[in-house]
Amino acid sequence: MSTFTSKKLLLCLTLFLFIALTAGNTHISHTFRGKDGGGGVERGVVGLDTRRSLVDENLQNSSLILAEERTRRRDPLDDFHKYTGGWNISNDHYWASVAWTAVPFFVVAGLWFVIFGLSLTLICFCYCCCPREPYGYSRTAYALSLILLIFFTVAAIVGCIVLYTGQAKFHSSTTKTLNYVVSQADTTVENLRNLSGYLGAAKRIGVDSVFLPSDVQSNIDTTITKLNSAATKLSNTTEKNSKRIDDGLDSIRLALIVIAAVMLCLAFIGFLFSVLGMQACVYFLVIFGWILVAGTFILCGIFLLAHNVVADACVSMDEWVQHPTAHTALDDVLPCVDNATAQETSSRTKDVTYKLSSMVDKVINNISNLNNPPPQLGPIYFNQSGPLLPALCNPYNADLTDRKCALGEVELQNATQVWKSYVCEINTAGICITPGRLTPIFYDQMEAAVNVTYGLYRYGPFLVDLQDCTFVRDTFSNISSRNCPSLRKHSSWIYIGLVMVSAAVMLSLIFWVIYARERRHRVYTKQFMEGTGGFQVQDKGA
Repeated sequence: MSTFTSKKLLLCLTLFLFIALTAGNTHISHTFRGKDGGGGVERGVVGLDTRRSLVDENLQNSSLILAEERTRRRDPLDDFHKYTGGWNISNDHYWASVAWTAVPFFVVAGLWFVIFGLSLTLICFCYCCCPREPYGYSRTAYALSLILLIFFTVAAIVGCIVLYTGQAKFHSSTTKTLNYVVSQADTTVENLRNLSGYLGAAKRIGVDSVFLPSDVQSNIDTTITKLNSAATKLSNTTEKNSKRIDDGLDSIRLALIVIAAVMLCLAFIGFLFSVLGMQACVYFLVIFGWILVAGTFILCGIFLLAHNVVADACVSMDEWVQHPTAHTALDDVLPCVDNATAQETSSRTKDVTYKLSSMVDKVINNISNLNNPPPQLGPIYFNQSGPLLPALCNPYNADLTDRKCALGEVELQNATQVWKSYVCEINTAGICITPGRLTPIFYDQMEAAVNVTYGLYRYGPFLVDLQDCTFVRDTFSNISSRNCPSLRKHSSWIYIGLVMVSAAVMLSLIFWVIYARERRHRVYTKQFMEGTGGFQVQDKGA
């Protein structure tokens, strides 16, 4: 049987977290957990592979372009024609078209850096090489620059609040998404090992020295080895990748908190220095802020790009849920299990379930329900008597198709409870001294056999899900409905906050310079007027 294979365990999640941190190959698995007292199941999923095998081979040629309308953007690698390939993280044209949406911020960052840098250079050159007395000032310019400086300082503070709030909520959303995927992986590992344990127990099960055939036991050994290997590799990869992604999330959070704090301090201290007339400190902050604002605009573009990729991925998952068997770009992200592998595993489990049930029924018919067997039969004789023991309902026919229970048969889930009333009391020789069809030892053996059989049978829905991609569809549907809205919303908060902070601090820098100039002129003019005995000087702003 081919192994459960997969590709990049948490790659789909890392698209939401903006960092491609996963690497390496692991094995595909699935999750199944039975609910006590019923036949319901609780399903989950983690599956990964180098290629996704389609459930229906007739549909392998059917392809679906994911998020086609949303991703129709200008592609700089294709002479700025519209990109039509849909969401596809392995396509350079997709990344180029998404990156193009962030170009305005990169352009603003470049223009700001160059133009404001040249302006600072020109101001320094004029101040050093062409000094002149700062005589006369404009009251209008002075008042207006102060008002705008206050306004943009407040805007910068508001932007910092939006940025800080956005990063906190974004971190919470991404952490919840990560925890969901990790919990799915952990449950998958748990149930793969449970399935392996059931198969191992089935191999050892014997009723009155009757065991499974040797060829079946050999096949069980092979299946157990591969299931344990899949579970171990998935567990190790999940642990490694979840830690790397968690570290990446913490780094992103720390960086955004630092940016928000630095920009907030810069805006407030710059305003304070300007009002107090500390020109040297203002000019130092202007140079520092000039570089910082350029970097923040670049971050705006990066987070806008990431926001678009997240939104594209969410739309893609919505569309894939509707067409799970079509060939799409998601095949390389979270593929379905290989169909042949799932079918063989399902067939092996059904075969073991059928043979265990048949073995129990054989013992019931040939030993327990014998009437008045002679003592010479040895192990077969234990003075069994009384009402006949109901046969166990075998859930499968010999060809492993589903079978309905015949009249008088007991189902797997309640067989042990029914048989308990057929247990007799025995003497020291193990012979029944009261009516009954089972000795206590005999009953314990049959109970163990039925419990293992029922455990394997309950994996039927799980194995069906492996074949029809239900587990992938359920996971995508859950992420799309529970996580995508908050991821899209809060990632947009981050770049909106960055834009607000960048623009507000950028304009604050300009008005720091303007206000500092007007304040210096105003102070010099007042001193000049006092030195001339109150001689009136014309106000340039009047």
